[in-house]
Amino acid sequence: MKLSVYFTPLGITNQAIAGKPTVVIDVLRATSSIVAAMSNGARAVVPAANADEALRVAKNLESDDVLLAGERGGHRIEGFALGNSPLEMTADVVKGKTLVMATTNGTGALVAAEPGRPVLVAAITNFSALVERARQAADEHGELTVLCAGRERMFALEDAYVAGRVVQAMLPDGKRKHVDLSDAAIAALELVRRYGDRWRRAIRASAHAHMLKSIGYKEDVEAVTEVDLFDIVPEYSERLIKVPDST
Repeated sequence: MKLSVYFTPLGITNQAIAGKPTVVIDVLRATSSIVAAMSNGARAVVPAANADEALRVAKNLESDDVLLAGERGGHRIEGFALGNSPLEMTADVVKGKTLVMATTNGTGALVAAEPGRPVLVAAITNFSALVERARQAADEHGELTVLCAGRERMFALEDAYVAGRVVQAMLPDGKRKHVDLSDAAIAALELVRRYGDRWRRAIRASAHAHMLKSIGYKEDVEAVTEVDLFDIVPEYSERLIKVPDST
C-alpha cells in the first residue's frame, strides 16, 4: 500500500490523485463544519474557491434552499448567512439546505482534490467512520492520499497531526512494513509520536487555534476536537459534497 500526505494543496497535481482515493482535512474549521452540516441534515455543500465564486454559484442555483457560508480572516463574510463554525450548522438552520461555502483554506483544498475518487471529507468529529471508509478505498486501490488544507498556503500543525492519525490507522497492525510512505506521511507520524492520542493538546498547540481563540472562537476549537461525534463520511464529487446513501 502507498500512503501519501500533502501538507498544503500547493504541489499537488491532478495526475497525482486523479481517480484515486483522497482524504481532505481542514480541522479548523471547514471540514469540521461540513461534517456537522451534513450530519444535521444539509442536502449538499458546494465548495467555492473564494467569496466571488460562491456568490456566482448561489445566484445560478436560484433557490430559496441555498445558504451562503464562509469566512475570511476567521469571521463570517459580510452578507453571508453563515460563517465557518461547526456550532452554527444546527439542524434548524441547515436541514434540507444546500450550502455554498467559501473559506480561506478548506474549500480551496477540496476544489484541488476534485479529481480524486472518492474524495472523503475528514474531521476529528467523524474520525472512526472516516478511517473505516478510507481503509476500504485504500484496500481497493492500493493507495491513499491525505491532503491537508494548511493555513494560508503554509503548514498547519492541526491538519498535519490529524493526517498522521489517519496514516497511523491505515498501517496494518500499526506497522510500517510493506507500506510505502511519503516523507510527509513519515513526518505526520512523527507528530503523532509527539502528541500521542491527545487530540485536544495537539489542536490547541497550533497557531491557528491560538488565532481563533484570540478573535472569539474558543468554543469552535473545543468543538472540533469532539471525537466521533458523527458517523457519516461526506464525499465530494462533481462539485457537490453529499453523504452517499450507503454511508
